[in-house]
Amino acid sequence: MKKLLALVLAAMMLLSACGGSKPAAPAAPAAPAAPADGTKIAAPMPGTILAVNTAVGSSVNAGDVIIILEAMKMENEIVAPCAGTVKQILVSKGSTVDTDEVLAVIG
Repeated sequence: MKKLLALVLAAMMLLSACGGSKPAAPAAPAAPAAPADGTKIAAPMPGTILAVNTAVGSSVNAGDVIIILEAMKMENEIVAPCAGTVKQILVSKGSTVDTDEVLAVIG
């Protein structure tokens, strides 16, 4: 019995010295949703979303403020370039965005 215990301990030490069994890699984060077909509204500059003033399914007119983006301590109104129905909103309040990142889609 002592020999078996010593053998098991030796095997465990050998495994830990050689790196042993490594834990599985964490799952990759879910891919962001692909923008829907329609007129895509992109961020003109990197910044933080302060407000989303519309919801999916809402009707908007050209010039309506859809999103407020803070960049360099300035609030920038992101407006609808055309009239239509909001098909998709890809950001939420507090999220950070890069230049040319799609914020919303109007169809």
